[in-house]
Parts: sequence; C-alpha cells; structure tokens
Amino acid sequence: MSFFPGKDPEAGDAPACDAIELMIIPRTSDIGNFQVRRALPTAKRRLVGPFVFFDRMGPAILRADQAMDVRPHPHIGLSTVTYLFDGEIKHRDSLGTEMVIRPGDLNLMTAGRGIVHSERSPENLRGTEHSISGLQTWLALPDRHEEIDPIFAHTEKHDMPAFRQDGLEGRVVIGSFEGMASPVKVFSDTIYVDLSIEAGRSAPFAASWEERALYILSGEAIIAGDHFAENQLLVFRPGDAITITGGPTGCHVMLFGGAAMGSQRYIWWNFVSSSKERIEKAKEEWRTGRFDIVPGDEEEFIPLPES
Repeated sequence: MSFFPGKDPEAGDAPACDAIELMIIPRTSDIGNFQVRRALPTAKRRLVGPFVFFDRMGPAILRADQAMDVRPHPHIGLSTVTYLFDGEIKHRDSLGTEMVIRPGDLNLMTAGRGIVHSERSPENLRGTEHSISGLQTWLALPDRHEEIDPIFAHTEKHDMPAFRQDGLEGRVVIGSFEGMASPVKVFSDTIYVDLSIEAGRSAPFAASWEERALYILSGEAIIAGDHFAENQLLVFRPGDAITITGGPTGCHVMLFGGAAMGSQRYIWWNFVSSSKERIEKAKEEWRTGRFDIVPGDEEEFIPLPES
C-alpha cells in the first residue's frame, strides 16, 4: 500500500502499568473508499523491532459502486506485509506476480533495490457489496539486505501454525510463539502473531524479544490491571514478562516486534532507507520513469508527491 499523506499518530497518556513504555492512538485517514488507522511511525516511536509502519485497514463495507484501487507505486528498502481478516485484495507487481490474498493468508513483498506494485479489489467482487479488513505493515531491511533483488512470497493460512486452547485462538504469522514457528522467511528476528483471548483468559508475551508491542484490534485487553480499548498500540519495556488478559468481551490483538534495527531508518513516502541520499535517488528514479512497470496494470500510477 502507498504511504498516503497524513499526520503522525499521537502518543496517549502514560498508563499506571510500569511494563508499558508508550501508548499510541493511531491517526485516521481516508484513502478513498475506506479509512486507515496509522499507528507507526510516530514522532515518539519510529520502529518496533523491524516494524517501521503499521496500518489498520478498515473494517469497512464497500458498496457495489466502490472498490479498492491503489494504483501502481514504488518501494525500496523494506518488506511489505499484508494480512487480511476479511475481504480480498488483488496484488500485482513489477516481477510479474498476480495474486489474490484472502483472509488468513500472508503476502510478503520484499522491495530491496526497488519494486512497483498495485492493490485492487479483484474482478469477482467489483459490482457487489464487499467488506475489507486487515493490516499492512512494513519491515525495514537490515543494512546488508537493503539493495537485494526484489522478491514476492505468498503463504496460505493453512501453512502457518494455528492454535486453539484454554480460551486462546490464533495463528503464528511470522517468527515463533510459545513453541510454534511460522515457515515465513524474513531478514531479521521478527514476531507477528494474530491472537484472540476470551474474557478472563490470559496469554503470555515473553520477554525474549528485544522490542515488543501489541495492537488491539477489537475488545478490551487488561495488562497489570490496566484496561486498554481497541485501536490502541502498546509498546512494552524490554525485559519484562507480559500477561495479556481478555476484558469483559475478550479481545483480538496483534503481537509484533523483534530485534532492534541497530541503525537509523529514514522514511519518505513509500521509500525506507538507512541513507537519505538513497531516498533522493529513488525519488528521481520514480519521477523520471526508471522503475519497472506492473504487467497488466500499466495505464495508471501514483505520481511522486510534490512535498
């Protein structure tokens, strides 16, 4: 997805829970026919592990005369991670990939030195009312991998470990969680777990990850006696074991984080790099048409922003 213009998220009031370093209230922006909440980056927190961007798409209902149409646009220096809870998105990219992602599946597109892609409602949903809900996140690439050749990988939900016991249900999307490991390959230590917790039940979030956070998708989560509502992002202090308890109606959360990058990352529009000069080069390449085209989606593109 393109990094639409919008204000930074806001940091929330500091809660009493000592284990929480920061609470972030996402900013909401309209990208056409539905809203997106951006939780990262923010002025007070640019990354959590390799996660340099965290967007909540929807949930929304698109009318029969509406569709998702994110025109071709470029990326460098990152991996985009698309994960849906509802609906379908058709992905096309400059490698020639054409793939429809469905709920529970994962699209991992590693831009490296440069890739162009589009994301649209598939043909079978156009002209009908349909829903869309999901997450798109970006993983910054380690220095040595920033300029690798672009790669696209699709993983279906049945290939990722799922669990359901003791009031917990979920899927290990990337990394490992409580002895289960996802087959999805990324370039740095990463955790990304889809987790639902019934009311009064609890789940651990181990302190082994260098940087950790959770996003509350729905319901209410209780941590060390504090109650947190949906669409809040909680960043945890390192080294503390965390227990997440479902509130009165339970909660649906996304756990994420991983190893700290170890070097600064700059973001401009859809470009991520450890070098400001590399971003300037990418801007000029897109402005002058030197990125590859997207086969099957050659007629449109998102122009380089003026500012």
